[in-house]
Amino acid sequence: MVRYDPETVRRLCADLARAVQVPSDDADLLARSLVEADVYGTSTHGVSRLNIYLRRIQKGLIDPHAPLTIDRRRAATLAVDAANGLGQVQASKTLDLLLPLARECGAAVATVRRSQHCGTLWWYCNRAAAEGMALLAMTNAEPAVAPEGSYEAFLGTNPLAVSFPTGKGYPVKIDLATSAVARGNIIAAQRKGQPIPAGWALDENGESTTDAAAALLGSLVPMAGAKGYALGLVVEMFSGVLSGSAVGREIGSMYRHMDRSQDVGHFFCLVDLSAFQEPSAWLRRVDATIDELKRSKLRPGVKEVLIPGERAHRVAEENRRLGITLGEETCRELKTLCEEAGVAYSLA
Repeated sequence: MVRYDPETVRRLCADLARAVQVPSDDADLLARSLVEADVYGTSTHGVSRLNIYLRRIQKGLIDPHAPLTIDRRRAATLAVDAANGLGQVQASKTLDLLLPLARECGAAVATVRRSQHCGTLWWYCNRAAAEGMALLAMTNAEPAVAPEGSYEAFLGTNPLAVSFPTGKGYPVKIDLATSAVARGNIIAAQRKGQPIPAGWALDENGESTTDAAAALLGSLVPMAGAKGYALGLVVEMFSGVLSGSAVGREIGSMYRHMDRSQDVGHFFCLVDLSAFQEPSAWLRRVDATIDELKRSKLRPGVKEVLIPGERAHRVAEENRRLGITLGEETCRELKTLCEEAGVAYSLA
């Protein structure tokens, strides 16, 4: 297994982004978000996504210079327009706007319209947790999930995420797709020529399939049946309908629709925990809750109860020490991008 120094990969990704006219600071932010995803084990949303982002910029489908403008504003609510800019950049700038509002008002909320795929939601949530806050984040996505009882894709995987600060050295981090599995896992299986587990997806005829390619042409199933469908619809209501972004089948596909923008929407609700109790009290109570969870009786064969975010924290510690892994196809894409842009390929 070949491993690469995360900082070396980050610099290369930033250089490639700058080569397609992404402003320097924004290129660094994009690269950092992608590499951090790989560091924490979320490789489906990591460096493997850089190629498609840059290709869409080259085709004029993403504007790397797009401003972030405020359409509507009240005391602690913002409706913002990402203007077809990079999802990670515009979502991060939205969070930057919310932080001082939440400190002043105790909570702040924003919708984002005309955005793109913005990577892993936990990246923004962990940023908020580092500030002593809790961010509830949602985003809609291109059609991939059939409503319960149907086999025609309408909803996206529509993830929601939240992180809470703790005194344990890692935040409680929850980031989940409302589909049975994140679509990125099926894309990864297709790229590797591997089957997917039964129960993840349906083919074009509505039959269960283990063929990743057939699943991408068909639809994913909601997690937990009707419950997952309902949660996915909640995300669509906040991220798509409320924000003024595209909804359902109106959303452009990042990979298939290389002739139009995505028009994805996000929803951020940021809570300053100190508005409700002293930070020391919060840390004492959340750490006590974690300790109680850890003392739960174990099922046979189980070694410990893990807290959401704990496994990713351990993976990140190892990957920072040993380096991150990148798929062969991702390395080939990076080499091609380097050749086209005249950037030295530094991962050899």
